[in-house]
Amino acid sequence: MLRISMFTLIFTLMTVTGLSQSSPQAPPAIAPSPSLAKDSRCFEIRTYIAAPGKLEELHARFRNHTMKLFKKHGMEVVGFWGPTDKDKGSENTLVYVLAFPNREARDKAWKAFAADPVWQEARKESEKNGKLTDKVDSVIVMATDYSPVK
Repeated sequence: MLRISMFTLIFTLMTVTGLSQSSPQAPPAIAPSPSLAKDSRCFEIRTYIAAPGKLEELHARFRNHTMKLFKKHGMEVVGFWGPTDKDKGSENTLVYVLAFPNREARDKAWKAFAADPVWQEARKESEKNGKLTDKVDSVIVMATDYSPVK
């Protein structure tokens, strides 16, 4: 049930409401709803649109490099998903969720990740035949006060 709920959350936020930004940087203004839980972690829902024919290479980069770097930089992986329907991006879309203690921890972790020479080399090597992504979207969310996941 939790997997279905997270899947529903991801696609509701990313494809229906369009609440996304194309950068791992925090947006300039934060105006949370009063219904957000005060004790919620900071979650980041990221959607990658792979360049044509590059989805499996993107999966390989996550599998072989990025996952280790996420762990190194304290970035908790909640899960990864791929759409099953062709008209929803099954051929080129990867969605994943990260969790952080708070927004500041998220910003610090992404800054360290981006500066990591291991990441820079892995990215350079994996993109020697062209970029792996056409678009990266990110939305920062917090659990509501009635959510079972916080």
